[in-house]
Amino acid sequence: MSTPVPTPSAGTPAIEVRNLHKSFGDNEVLKGIDFHVNQGEVVCVIGPSGSGKSTLLRCVNRLEEPTTGTIRVEGTDITDPETDLDAVRTRIGMVFQQFNLFPHLNVLQNLTLAQRRAKKRGKAEAEATAMKNLAKVGLADRAKAFPAQLSGGQQQRVAIARALSMDPDMMLFDEPTSALDPELVGDVLEVMRQLAQEGMTMMVVTHEMGFAREVGDRVVFMDGGVVVEQGAPETVLGNPQHERTRSFLSKVL
Repeated sequence: MSTPVPTPSAGTPAIEVRNLHKSFGDNEVLKGIDFHVNQGEVVCVIGPSGSGKSTLLRCVNRLEEPTTGTIRVEGTDITDPETDLDAVRTRIGMVFQQFNLFPHLNVLQNLTLAQRRAKKRGKAEAEATAMKNLAKVGLADRAKAFPAQLSGGQQQRVAIARALSMDPDMMLFDEPTSALDPELVGDVLEVMRQLAQEGMTMMVVTHEMGFAREVGDRVVFMDGGVVVEQGAPETVLGNPQHERTRSFLSKVL
């Protein structure tokens, strides 16, 4: 029987990772990560491809199974097999590189499906919630459209609205603009910027350094499966202390 999920107390980190290791066969991708995100904080995780950023993010939602270590979400140990993982996941919104919309459902149906199944909301309440969040991302007029009728940027904004419709406590973004044409990136980042201003707790794996500098409360630089350096954006991006960080930033800034 699953352990009930307690309500987080004030001051409890939204996400707390301790000594996290993750291996795929003989390949150790995460090598003892210690990491946290405070309530209301925007943490941007940067680093080269293969550094373990997305694996860390996916472990936080248990989409990947940690090899060893503990992960707490609002004080609940989600690595404990007794924990009701589905209950914890209702608090976590997730936005992927690929938009993962159901192609056979229109936008409104994409936003109401999980609400009705996981939140047990009635049709009217689910649709009202969906329309509120579509308006937030500037797409209320596309509720009846199908994903194939939308641009990539619009699809990603729908995916964000879908996650918000579950009323999450925090949002995880896995390189949400990497699959988009450059001219479509700005609208998605603007939605994320708005969420940050509203106080949403956010963990963002990104290669958008301007966003990390402007919106992030903290920037974490990963390489080789470890956290190399972290701190305020102006410090990590403007005056990095570690040679690996400097080398990476010299190529992307």
